[in-house]
Amino acid sequence: MNTKKKYKLNHELNAVITITARDILLAIKSPAGLIMSLTMPIVMMGLLGGSLAQNMTAGLNFNYGQFMLVGMLVNMLFMFTAQGLTSLVEDRTTDFTQEMMIAPISRYSIVIGKIFGSSFGGILGMIGTLIIGLVMGITLSLWQFLLILALSPLMCLSAGAFAMLIIGVIKSNKTANMVIMIIVMMQMFLSGAIIPITNSHGILFVLSRIMPMTYCLDLTRAVVYAGTPEYANVVLFNPMINCVAIVGLIIIFLVIGTYGFVRSEKNR
Repeated sequence: MNTKKKYKLNHELNAVITITARDILLAIKSPAGLIMSLTMPIVMMGLLGGSLAQNMTAGLNFNYGQFMLVGMLVNMLFMFTAQGLTSLVEDRTTDFTQEMMIAPISRYSIVIGKIFGSSFGGILGMIGTLIIGLVMGITLSLWQFLLILALSPLMCLSAGAFAMLIIGVIKSNKTANMVIMIIVMMQMFLSGAIIPITNSHGILFVLSRIMPMTYCLDLTRAVVYAGTPEYANVVLFNPMINCVAIVGLIIIFLVIGTYGFVRSEKNR
């Protein structure tokens, strides 16, 4: 790699790190956001998941508690990363977005930095989920959790690219937040985060297969359940299929979403 290309790469990497650090700092300075990240698992995992575990899981041939815990870990990361990216729209009010767009850095570096910065709330949500799981008597081994963390950058990129697609079309921060929340909630049910979707058919089958969280979640479960008797009962696809689907959707969503967003900024 020649010096010019190496400098360019370092320049883009520094931009990603700077934007990520800014968003993490803003999250830390927002007590309401931190509280939401830590308490949301109580509602999602403790109340909703707990009710399902007690009333609708008789006869399952796998441990529903662990199935739900893995699903909610992915869901928390996906939810908070996607919602956090709407700050790109909010930054318009201070013209910070315009300042970033005129900077001599790639638009994709800006978006990727925002994605990883937004994932901070998701990491807190995962911690809250683990705590609620512990209270409910549901645990993962340290190795299983480390494997999930190793996959988390890929899941963050998937969630962020999905949110970017919506932001590229919707210009209102309030509307973007609402639409992203609705679709993420739909994904929680349709992707199999807390309800098995092995027997889904018709429109529910189609919807589950076009949602990025379905593949993120299935890949995570494939890693967590690898080598166990429960693998065939909880994993839908070959891990390679999941990887191809995730990477493909990230590229498609990121390119279309970033193009739409940058174009709307130029037209302001």
